[in-house]
Amino acid sequence: MTTTLDVSGIAKRYGATLALDGVDLAVRAGEVHALIGENGAGKSTLMGVLAGAVRPDRGTMQFDGQEYVPESQHAARRVGIALIHQELSLCPHLSVAENVLLGAEESAGGWVDRRRMHERALALLDELPHPEIRPERLLRDLSLPARQIVEICRALAADAKVVLMDEPTSSLQSADVERLFALVRRLTARGIAVIYISHFLEEVRQIADRYTVLRDGRTVATGEMRDASIDQLITHMVGRTATGLFPVRAGRPGREVALSVRGVSAPPRLREATFDLYRGEILGVAGLLGSGRTELMRALFGLERPTSGVIEMRGRSVDAVRASTAERVRRGFGYVSEDRKGEGLAQPMSIADNLCATRPSLAWRAAGVLDLAAQKERARHWIRALHVRARSASQPVRALSGGNQQKVAIGRLLHQEADVLLLDEPTRGIDIGSKAEIYDIIARQADAGCAVLVVSSYLPELFGICDRIAVMCRGRLTAPRAVSAWTPESVMAVAIGG
Repeated sequence: MTTTLDVSGIAKRYGATLALDGVDLAVRAGEVHALIGENGAGKSTLMGVLAGAVRPDRGTMQFDGQEYVPESQHAARRVGIALIHQELSLCPHLSVAENVLLGAEESAGGWVDRRRMHERALALLDELPHPEIRPERLLRDLSLPARQIVEICRALAADAKVVLMDEPTSSLQSADVERLFALVRRLTARGIAVIYISHFLEEVRQIADRYTVLRDGRTVATGEMRDASIDQLITHMVGRTATGLFPVRAGRPGREVALSVRGVSAPPRLREATFDLYRGEILGVAGLLGSGRTELMRALFGLERPTSGVIEMRGRSVDAVRASTAERVRRGFGYVSEDRKGEGLAQPMSIADNLCATRPSLAWRAAGVLDLAAQKERARHWIRALHVRARSASQPVRALSGGNQQKVAIGRLLHQEADVLLLDEPTRGIDIGSKAEIYDIIARQADAGCAVLVVSSYLPELFGICDRIAVMCRGRLTAPRAVSAWTPESVMAVAIGG
């Protein structure tokens, strides 16, 4: 099998940060090549180099036997390299067809031919059919998983020879993942190479032919996927053996009810949820995407207005229908969104501003004036406590890796001193090392007496950190049961309505 893309000694520095330090990568035509590594290992920077968005400081690249030095992303797409971004790079105010064919619009006589655009977009969307997606719909009206599919179809529109997939399944449910894998196999059968980044190592082993592992900006391992176990891959990624991913809990949940929810509904997605969450407990919510899990979290936090139900926090009633999000924050609710980029963090603002956003009063002077020095000191405390890798508290959050951004999002709840933590996909799109650190943070908060409600699509995560699990199916939440009463198979059977 011929090598279609050959990368040698690629390096890139951002100020004092060495993002890439001599990366080697050889990708063959018609293969799926997994690019594996922790957040901050250099994967996204390397993808940017390959896609023409980042100019390397040194190193060489060859594409189809010719020197490859792309001047822009457009130039890279023109020669046949297309990038599917992890953080979606779409235009919410445009239609699906306009997003899919952005930069490759159909035209006639100098005018955009919308009929041909509709037809071509429909053909591309048929590769990954989804009930929400129609060419004429505005992107802003679609769910996050549907937008992810539009991003994938946009890459297909480039007629690429190499497709770069950066966490393409991070927002997809299992049925969509299977459809994506079928599409990837169709692409490789045509001789197209796919470079595939994912933190789901089980998924990587299922789809990839070969792998390359990056650590600290360097290539540390490469080989045939069939010859590598998950433990071996993790050892290459983190530089140590893969033990102790999930923390050993210091305490056990008490019987004091921290949060009581009775009959909360927010149609059409959330039909009914009833449960008790105890102080010191981690309660997991499993279920398919679109089943109502996220709507439950948003309804509890007041971001979606329930139409009915009763919520009590430590025996005191919270008006489920009328109480604002600000009132819920004052009562001790803390929330981490599944959409880290869109609503979880203020990306252009500093780490300090994000960490202190929901309780700025801890850094106030008299008369409510913000003491910036006190705010930075509080932020530095949480940066140290949570092991956030950052240059300073003044650094914009958008400059951090995904795992460090997620630590900031959770750190905001700790600064707020929230009693009930609502965590929606708290480790989505982050590496194995950051996951372990976040699991430890969650466990320590529960051991300190917080009540934690966790939504996750990753069943090993729920079985690894939770005391009890409930399953959401078609908008209805089952009664929570001890983790020992479930198996992964029984969770999925309930999730699909079995």
